[in-house]
Amino acid sequence: MSDVLERLAQVLEARKDADPDTSYVASLHAKGLNKILEKVGEECTETLLAAKDAEHSGETRDLVYETADLWFHSLVMLSRLGLGPKDILDELASRFDLSGLEEKASRNP
Repeated sequence: MSDVLERLAQVLEARKDADPDTSYVASLHAKGLNKILEKVGEECTETLLAAKDAEHSGETRDLVYETADLWFHSLVMLSRLGLGPKDILDELASRFDLSGLEEKASRNP
C-alpha cells in the first residue's frame, strides 16, 4: 500500500520544478504555500461533505474520490515543506503500542 504513496511522492518531487504551464503540481508550487494550503482546505471540506452524504446514501464513491484528492494535495503540501509519506507513516507506526488517549495526553499543552 505504501508503494503507491512512495511512487506518488517521487512524481510530486519530479514535478515540483517543472514548467507551471504544463504541470498542475508545478503551478501549485509556483503560487506558493498559501495556495497549496487553500487547496488542502478545499479538499478537506469536500471530503467532509462527501462523508456526510455517504452516511445518508450509503454510496461511498464520492467519499473515496474526495479523500484521494485530499491525500494528493496533502502530499503536495508535505513535499513543499521537505517531507513525504514516509514521515507520516513512521509517525503512525510509532503510535501502535500507544492508546489514542495516552498519545493525546503525551502532547505538549
